[in-house]
Amino acid sequence: MKNYNNAYRTQIVDLIDPVIESENMELVHVECLKGKIRWIVRVYIDKEGGVTVDDCAEISKQLGDLLDVNEVPPGSYTLEVSSPGLDRPLARDRDFMKYRGCKVKIRVSEKTDGKRNFTGRLIDYLEEEGKKNLILDVDGKTYQISREMVVKANLQYEF
Repeated sequence: MKNYNNAYRTQIVDLIDPVIESENMELVHVECLKGKIRWIVRVYIDKEGGVTVDDCAEISKQLGDLLDVNEVPPGSYTLEVSSPGLDRPLARDRDFMKYRGCKVKIRVSEKTDGKRNFTGRLIDYLEEEGKKNLILDVDGKTYQISREMVVKANLQYEF
């Protein structure tokens, strides 16, 4: 069975990104999940100084209309628009560039040095010969992790 969730997610990103950027905000992440009865579309937005409840409400109204007109996802859905929170997901290349020097938690698809989960400082994000790599410092040990292997990445809030 084909996984449509990712295809719909890509369509949704393409539709909503210009709207969010026009409001001087940033699209952080989109989740598109098929529930038993309806779809759940989660949109995480951010802006300099953080987003407010009013920002989320306004973006939700605009995006709801846009998704309805384009019938993506098909059928009924619940739209959730919110701030990415303190453990902001890192999904795009620009996220890894922007948060160099920050503490991150990374999950990879294949074990590296016997581990799939890494928590450490993102030292750099490099692209060499078409390959993208994250450079992590985990307790004084440096890891070079292929971007293709990253399943999930989040900022880790430092108190």
